[in-house]
Amino acid sequence: MASRNAIQRMRNMAPAKREALSFYLFILPWLLGFLAFTLGPILASLGLSFTQYDMMLAPKWVGVEQYQRLFHDPLFYQSLWNTLYIVLLAVPTSMLSSFAIAMLLNQNVRGMAAYRTAYYMPSIVPAVASAALWMYLLQPQWGVVNGILKGLGLPAPGWLASKAWAKPAIVLVMVWASGGTMIIYLAGLQDIPESLYEAAEIDGAGRWGKLWNVTLPLMTPTIFFTLVMNIISTFQVFAVVFVLTDGMGGPVNSTLVYLIYIYRNAFVFFKMGYTSAMAWVLFVIILALTILQFKTASFWVYYEAERKAGQ
Repeated sequence: MASRNAIQRMRNMAPAKREALSFYLFILPWLLGFLAFTLGPILASLGLSFTQYDMMLAPKWVGVEQYQRLFHDPLFYQSLWNTLYIVLLAVPTSMLSSFAIAMLLNQNVRGMAAYRTAYYMPSIVPAVASAALWMYLLQPQWGVVNGILKGLGLPAPGWLASKAWAKPAIVLVMVWASGGTMIIYLAGLQDIPESLYEAAEIDGAGRWGKLWNVTLPLMTPTIFFTLVMNIISTFQVFAVVFVLTDGMGGPVNSTLVYLIYIYRNAFVFFKMGYTSAMAWVLFVIILALTILQFKTASFWVYYEAERKAGQ
């Protein structure tokens, strides 16, 4: 009877109110899940970052002591530098290679669907499986990669066993699995009207002229999106490094990325307060870089809708 009355009251509501009530009822499960499993842990970690907590005893308030310890920790700077190194090398390399491959896969040739599938396939392989595969490929003595290099008469690096080559090896694995970025670029390329290329040809533009004056300006929103997302995801690189280095970040901490160090402090040493402080420092770094990218976007990102609105 109560439910029937509730339904009747909903029917008697104004359409706008009924629509709003339906909206909130539909999003209520997600909203509860967000509050319980996302926003709640985020706020809890902020509070824990000001405490000393080892999961055995109750949290003890220590103020900003964890942050002070953090900025006097040599491994904090080492892990931050290792992560920044990978970001600076992996992000532009993966974006350039993905864009070049997308340009090739945007051609109208026979069997293109098979080529696109082949290039995209590595990105859907689980990170653990692909990292395990590359451990064998990059094995210094009998690995396939060094076997090919030796066959070509080139020096064979130590890769994951070498302090100098361990981070480039991780970048190689990450670039190999950048098919997702390639698909985004391919979608952006196919959205460019063919009439613009025809107009450029009439004006005498060659292949490079069309690339520079048509393709790149219209692809800047897509490039901007992939730049922001790649920087965020690369700063949080974990699974690949964890598998390739057996969770140790070796050799000699040369691949101890930030999230590996967070994992070690949280689940090896149980320094949950210290770990929470590390997580919030990472959040601030990523947030600052993202804001900086959005601030500079107006200088190089071209939006066709904004140009039309300004006319």
